Amino acid sequence: MIRVVASALLVLGGALVGGGCEREGAVEKAGKQVDKAVEAAKDKINPEGPVEKAGKQVDKAIEEAKGK
Repeated sequence: MIRVVASALLVLGGALVGGGCEREGAVEKAGKQVDKAVEAAKDKINPEGPVEKAGKQVDKAIEEAKGK
């Protein structure tokens, strides 16, 4: 299960990089905040493993690279 989630995170991260650079609207920013809140709640109920943590770090690095 962890491998499936990690693979999905990596694929989605790659899609974000390949998607181009567009400015985010207010709704997209609010959606990301909701996503983060849901993830935080899930992590408290079911803590993530090392592969999931690595996937999140990759996603965070991609987001930071897009922002620059």
